[in-house]
Amino acid sequence: MCLGIPGKITEIYTTDGYLMGKIDFNGIVREACLAYVPEAQVGDYAIVHVGFALNLISEEEAQETLQLFEEIIKIELEEGQD
Repeated sequence: MCLGIPGKITEIYTTDGYLMGKIDFNGIVREACLAYVPEAQVGDYAIVHVGFALNLISEEEAQETLQLFEEIIKIELEEGQD
C-alpha cells in the first residue's frame, strides 16, 4: 500500500536542475522534488510520497487528512493496549 502525506511547502528552489522544496509535515521538515507540481508556490499544500510532491491540495483537505491520520494512530494505540 502506498501512502501520500500532506505537507506545507515552506521554501522552493532548484538543485541540479530539479525543482525542489522544503515541506513541513506538522513540524517535521523534509526536502521533496516538486517537478510534478511546477505551479506550486510557497504556502501551498502538497501530497508527498517517497520524496515527490504528487499533487497540490487545499489547506482544508490537508488538515482533514492529517486529522484522520491522528485518529487512526489513536485507535491503533488503544487496540495495542489490550
